[in-house]
This record gives sequence, C-alpha cells and structure tokens, in this order.
Amino acid sequence: MITMADNIKAALLAAFMPSFFNIEDESQFHHKGKQTHYKVVLVSDAFEGLSTVKRHQLVYSALGDLMQQFHALALHTYSLNEWHSNTLDTIAASPVCHGGGLHDLQAN
Repeated sequence: MITMADNIKAALLAAFMPSFFNIEDESQFHHKGKQTHYKVVLVSDAFEGLSTVKRHQLVYSALGDLMQQFHALALHTYSLNEWHSNTLDTIAASPVCHGGGLHDLQAN
C-alpha cells in the first residue's frame, strides 16, 4: 500500500535530489492513522542562499496537489553547507496542532 508519506517522499526526492532526507508521520499525535501530519528534514544544494520562506515555497511547489491531501507539514530545510557547518544533534519538535483544518473535520 502506498502511503501519503511515500507520495511526499517521491515528490521531494525527485525535485531536490537531497543529500539527506527524512520524513516522519506524526499523525499519531493528532488523529491516529489518518496520515495528516508530517515532519520532513530536507538537505539540498537547491536551498543555498535562500530564505526559509523561499525554501518552503519550493517544497510546496514540488508537492503540488499533494498539499491539499494532508493537514500539516513541519519543514526543516537546510543547504548542504548549513547541514555540515552546524552541529544539528536534534531537529526541533513539530509545533502542537490545534486542529481546525479540513482533515480534522473529516477525522471526526
């Protein structure tokens, strides 16, 4: 069975050819088993010199219509230089979701 995480991963790997990629399904912290909340760590040369906003816009563009199929995406985007020059022992926890999205309404 192909999951939403599989679809997100395929789109981002194709678009960015990352040096490092990780995706976590965090839906269990919100609506168990609903595939609605994800956390992505993406390291790519494509992010070099770009602001966080521009990086996120690139990711959203790469995901296209998939963006309409889940509720939340916590993005941690780094250029390869940033990834190597910082000691990133941990990636920040995703923010607490307060619901209110279309997928939250469908889950009830």
